[in-house]
Amino acid sequence: MRTLYYLLQKEFIQIIRNKTILRLIFILPVVQLLVLVNAATMDMRNLELVINDQDHSSLSNQLISKIEASPFFVLKQMLPDVTTGREYIESGKADLFLVLPADLEKNVINGSSGSIQLLTNAINSQQAQLGHAYLQRVIAGLGEQFKIEMTGEKGMGNISATYSYWYNPELNYKFFMLPGILVVLVSVVGMFLTAMNLVREKEMGTIEQINVTPVRKYTFIVAKLLPFLVIGLFELAIGLVIGKFVYDVPMVGSLWLVFGIASLYLAGLLGLGLLLSTFSSSQQQVTFVSYFFLLVFILMSGIFTSVDNMPEWGQKVNLLNPFFYFIDVMRGILLKGAGFWDLWRQILGISTLAITFLTLAVLNYRKTS
Repeated sequence: MRTLYYLLQKEFIQIIRNKTILRLIFILPVVQLLVLVNAATMDMRNLELVINDQDHSSLSNQLISKIEASPFFVLKQMLPDVTTGREYIESGKADLFLVLPADLEKNVINGSSGSIQLLTNAINSQQAQLGHAYLQRVIAGLGEQFKIEMTGEKGMGNISATYSYWYNPELNYKFFMLPGILVVLVSVVGMFLTAMNLVREKEMGTIEQINVTPVRKYTFIVAKLLPFLVIGLFELAIGLVIGKFVYDVPMVGSLWLVFGIASLYLAGLLGLGLLLSTFSSSQQQVTFVSYFFLLVFILMSGIFTSVDNMPEWGQKVNLLNPFFYFIDVMRGILLKGAGFWDLWRQILGISTLAITFLTLAVLNYRKTS
């Protein structure tokens, strides 16, 4: 234990003296959480819309007013003809083009179908789908309201549908994004710094001085990993404080459970960083290898889109992705108040990967004189 104490003292002194690491620890998470949580959103707002109104009726005017009142659309211009609208879409001056045909109100009153044409720039398929869904909701609601006003009859008789949003009733996308981005930041700092730390000692030659001492390999590895485990938990604490006081993210579940699972998760991820460093001989080499794994882990983790939307083979590959498990854990505990037994599959996956990475790191590290 005395040997471990002195090795830990050495590691913390090195970290404190390294100004780059200190910036990564204190500045990086704060700046990125303040920027990325606001920037990384799947909400589509301010879609630019142009309209060609050929009907000029009470119904078409009500529809245009509802669209203007919607936070999702910006009514850019009223156009005189369809050809001009097509040009707006083709040139990228508008995202959507709505055509309200002549006799629209007359057809609705007579009970026949009132067709409305919508042209969408679908280069961004998600934007096109959401824009169509938003407009469809506005049009359907107005059509039902107009029919009631004119005939006094509801389209579905006495049936009405109500809905409620659980865990995030205001549909605030920041509540969904912050836990995921926080996992990525903690993982990047922990894994990257661990890998860089050992390789840096290789380049400086100080690792050889340690290797010729009687320090046991296991003691040396624990001394290398423990400081960055503490740093990772510190980063997590900073992120949770920012989430609570800046974004008012609900934290329904147990924070003790969050930090307990985070400790297990970071132990495995630090083991992976140490494993990568044993295969690398320079900081440049370990940087490229680390970013390869980080990029794959992040894109497949479900931070932006649901993992259920991935092909079946992708979901199976994701079983080897520690980010995937911990993002589920963070969102489940913070937003839903999930307990240990609700997350036992994720905890089992994290435990298995942690044991695997740490074992491989210990077995692969060789003390050479």
